Parts: sequence; C-alpha cells; structure tokens
Amino acid sequence: MTQSTEAQLAEQLERLTRRLDELETRLAFQDDTITTLSDQLAEQEMDIRKLWEAKQNMHKQLKEMAPSNLKAEHEETPPPHY
Repeated sequence: MTQSTEAQLAEQLERLTRRLDELETRLAFQDDTITTLSDQLAEQEMDIRKLWEAKQNMHKQLKEMAPSNLKAEHEETPPPHY
C-alpha cells in the first residue's frame, strides 16, 4: 500500500468513527427522551384515572343530594293537545 492510500483509509476510518460516535450520542438522547415521555404518559394516565373517579363520585353525590324535578313518565299529565 502506498502512503496516500493509507492516508485515505485512515481519513475514511476517522470519518466513520466520528459518524458512529454521533449516531451513538443521538441514540442515547433518543432513549432518554423515550423514557421521559413514557414516564410522563404514565403520570398523565394516573391523573386521568383520578379525575374520572372524582367525576364519578361527584355525579353520585349530585344524584343523592338533589332529587330530580322531573316526574317519571307515568306520573306526568299529558299535554293539553292530547
């Protein structure tokens, strides 16, 4: 091998090494981002479940507190045009 060929191979190897380092760095950041997003998603899911349960409890309490002003269908008098 000539010196120029060896220099070209060394330069190409250096470029590939830098590229590989850059890809590994990007992968590490992506892994961290995915982990962070996954954790946030899990927290939001728990918050949504808590809010849904709170809404269900409020709905139940409202039903127990205020009786409906509407009569049952069989208790309603028919409208005058019948």
